[in-house]
Amino acid sequence: HPGFQRLVLRCPPKEMAGYVKLVEDVPQEGHGFDQPPPPGFVIPPPNYAGMPGVPGPPAYCQAAPGFPHAPFPHAPFPQPGPVLYPTNVCFVKADPINHPQQSDDPPPVYDNQEITLSGFDDKSVRRAFVRKVFLVLTVQLTVTFSFVALFTFNTNIKAFVRQNSWTYWVSYLIFIIPLISISCCGEFRRKHPWNMVALSILTLSMSYMTGMIASFYDTYTVIMAVGITVVVCFTVVVFSLQSKYDFTSCVGVLFVCMIVLFVFGILCIFIRNNILQIVYASLGALIFTCFLAVDTQLLLGNKKLSLNPEEYVFGALNLYLDIINIFLFILQIVGRSRN
Repeated sequence: HPGFQRLVLRCPPKEMAGYVKLVEDVPQEGHGFDQPPPPGFVIPPPNYAGMPGVPGPPAYCQAAPGFPHAPFPHAPFPQPGPVLYPTNVCFVKADPINHPQQSDDPPPVYDNQEITLSGFDDKSVRRAFVRKVFLVLTVQLTVTFSFVALFTFNTNIKAFVRQNSWTYWVSYLIFIIPLISISCCGEFRRKHPWNMVALSILTLSMSYMTGMIASFYDTYTVIMAVGITVVVCFTVVVFSLQSKYDFTSCVGVLFVCMIVLFVFGILCIFIRNNILQIVYASLGALIFTCFLAVDTQLLLGNKKLSLNPEEYVFGALNLYLDIINIFLFILQIVGRSRN
C-alpha cells in the first residue's frame, strides 16, 4: 500500500463475543496521512462525559502546528469533508489458549481414561499370574504321570489297554473338544469355572492316552524317559526365565518347522524304518523344546509377545502340552534305541 496499515482493536458487539476485530486503515486518495489538514479543520475533543472515574475533559497544554490551542470551540464544529471510515474489517476467532482473557469458555479438560496400564506393570500381578500357571501345571503333570505309573507298573491295567486299543481313540476324541474350546474361544477360557472344567477333562483324557502309550514300553524305558524329560524341561524353563534373548520372536520359524514335522510324520507312517523313526522323534523333541522356551517367556510379559494375566488356563495348557510331547518323543527315542 502507498501508506501504512494499522491494527485497531475495537469492542465487539454482544453477538460477536469471543472475536477480535481486525481493522485495516488504508488512506484514500487526496486525504493521505502525510498531507496537512484543510484550513479551518479542527479535531473535536474526546467526549469523556459519563465515563466512570473521569471528572471532565482533560486539559491540553500544547497543540500541534496548524491546530488551535485549548480551550477548543464548542459544537457545532465545521465539517470540511466526509468522514472516512475503515472499510477492511474482518472478525477472527480468538484463540482461548493464547488469549484466555478474550474467551468466556472454561479451560480444556484432558481426559486420560484411555490411558490404561498393562497388568504386567505391577510386579505383584505378574508374580501371582506366574505362580497360578505353575500351580495348575503341577497338578496336571501330577495327574498325568500318576496315570503313567499306574499303566506301567500294574500288569492287569497294562494288559487291558493293550487288548482294547479303541479306548485310545475315544479318549482322543474327548481330548479334541476341550482343546478346541480353550484354544479358539477367548471368552470361554477366561470364564470361571468352565475353563477349569474343560482343562480337567483335557488333562484326564491326555493322561489316559499318555499312560496307554507308555504301557507298550518296558518299565526301564519309561523311567529313563521320565528322568530325561524332567532334566530337559527344568533346564529349559530356568534358562528361559533368566535369559535376555527373546524366544518369542521365533514363533513364525517354529510354526514352519511344525508343518515340516507333520509332513515328516505322515511319511513315517508308510515307511517303516527304525532309524527314520528315531530321526523323526529327535526332531519332534527339539521343536517342542523350543516351544517350551517360547511358552515360558510368554508368561513374563517383558518380551515381544506376552499373555494377558487372565490367560492362566491357556498358559498352563501350552506348557503342559509341550512337556507331554517332549516326554512322548523322548520315550520313542529311548524305546527305538533299545529296540
